[in-house]
Amino acid sequence: MSPARTVQEFYSIGEVCALTDLKPHVLRYWESQFRFLNPAKNRSGNRVYKAREVELIMLVKHLLYSEKFTIDGARLRLDQYRKSGDLKSAGKQAMRFETVREVQRALDDVIALLDGKVPAARAAAPEEKSAPEIAVPPKVVAEPVAVTRPKLVRDDPRDNGAEQLS
Repeated sequence: MSPARTVQEFYSIGEVCALTDLKPHVLRYWESQFRFLNPAKNRSGNRVYKAREVELIMLVKHLLYSEKFTIDGARLRLDQYRKSGDLKSAGKQAMRFETVREVQRALDDVIALLDGKVPAARAAAPEEKSAPEIAVPPKVVAEPVAVTRPKLVRDDPRDNGAEQLS
């Protein structure tokens, strides 16, 4: 089991992307579509998200990707949650739902590996280029062969192997 994540007060856009499995351009687009997603910016002008905003992003992701709402439909549902006072609990529930989905995906990958199959995460990632499959011929095992040294035959009878001094 992996160590528990530390709770931070602020998250960079890269950290939010890693937590939510979304790309930065998606987060920036959602900021233009949902008025409550308005992260503060630090002195360098980089977005900094609060933990509460990360929960809301997870809620939007759940509504759009799991519940299959349109952006307008998700906006209306979020307004309903806000008016009824259920926005905070809905955000936490979306976080729990996404955590369960991640655990389920990881378990499916482990089961696939144990069955000798390619995990779904690897099979569904076409943008990652893997090395081409190379057919390796079966290993050929040869019988041991006795090697004997050939005898040296000297053609010149004067050459007896020693140097002659003149």
